[in-house]
Amino acid sequence: MKIIRINKENWADGLEKLKRSYRLFGPVKDNNLHVFKELDKGELPDCSYFNTRLSPKSIIYPQSEIMLEYELDESKEDHHILKEIDTDYSPRAVIGIRPCDAAAFLLVKRNFDTPEYKDPYWIKSYEATTFVGLACNNPQTTCFCTSAGSGPFYEKGLDLLLVDIGDYYFAKIITLKGENFLEAAGWDTEADGNAEEQIKTMKQKAEAKIISSIATDKLKDKTTTDLFDAPFWEEVAFACINCGACTYVCPTCWCFDIQDEVNGYSGIRMRNWDSCMFPLFTLHGSGHNPRSTNMQRFRQRFMHKLKYYVDKYNDGIQCVGCGRCTRLCPANIDIRKVCNLMNGYSA
Repeated sequence: MKIIRINKENWADGLEKLKRSYRLFGPVKDNNLHVFKELDKGELPDCSYFNTRLSPKSIIYPQSEIMLEYELDESKEDHHILKEIDTDYSPRAVIGIRPCDAAAFLLVKRNFDTPEYKDPYWIKSYEATTFVGLACNNPQTTCFCTSAGSGPFYEKGLDLLLVDIGDYYFAKIITLKGENFLEAAGWDTEADGNAEEQIKTMKQKAEAKIISSIATDKLKDKTTTDLFDAPFWEEVAFACINCGACTYVCPTCWCFDIQDEVNGYSGIRMRNWDSCMFPLFTLHGSGHNPRSTNMQRFRQRFMHKLKYYVDKYNDGIQCVGCGRCTRLCPANIDIRKVCNLMNGYSA
């Protein structure tokens, strides 16, 4: 794979050239936190960040997204006809995305792009996006990506991987999209011959800094009903307040609700992120709720990510080890503890 060397003195000039061809998104500081947003004119991504509170999944899958619009005024010829709204699917690039967050899109893709069902909104947005990763030289103490199937220098899901070397970046081309991105920027200085070895050494150092891990090797062989009926759920769920923060910060959560909003004779159909932790999520029209208690909703979240997903796809867990849910849970619930309990449980 070709590796380009980008001098940081030329970084801003290249980004300005890219804005002619791409909508650029990146991490910027917002008070004491970093968020991913579309970069304003002259604004640069802040690549010195550790991690964002929210993943950049909303760039592909907005928290609220208008899907269709309609008119109810029967005096108009096109009344009661659902019409797709104009949406900007022009080329875009997410600069500085962490490898774990890019890998999360591959897990989510299994829900939105299947042989049986293809979500046009998600697919068009995803295919229009170039993912420019930023290797994670200094993982946080809650990161456990290496044992969750990704890693601080993980390349799957990325088109280009940036590695911060101090005064410059190494840019490792992974896909044709990544190559086209670099050509549009005009950064064309090929890296020296030992660049691959330098990146390998930095990768090993970054992975050695990860002190957290989970065990998942026995999950596939567990009987689903045994885990479902395990005695530890009441205890580990006791502190949960069902606030849904874990699902909103998680890069692999995909649940949504579809609602209509009408103002006068004009209406829109929109979808919004939803959460399996909310009491209304499974409330039937009859009034019956099959998951009416905190514990049942808590169990559903972890069984889905760590057992149902494993059984359905046989390709790892529905988690990339970013650690956001652990860092931001107001009740200090730790997915690592729950995963290890599930993996080690014997009926």
